[in-house]
Amino acid sequence: MKSILLIKNLDNKESANKIREVLAETRVDYDINLEKQCIIIYGNSDMVAVARNAISGLGFSIL
Repeated sequence: MKSILLIKNLDNKESANKIREVLAETRVDYDINLEKQCIIIYGNSDMVAVARNAISGLGFSIL
């Protein structure tokens, strides 16, 4: 299953690296697309919830 999280202000490599660092501490399988300002999560709804919590914890807004 694939889910897409739209992230507000995910527009530079520095922001993407912050997200990569926090998601590296989880078991989430993901891709980051800076052009579309989104993160593609591969997995079930539990993995999406883990990713949402981790990203929100950094202060990013998920649309």
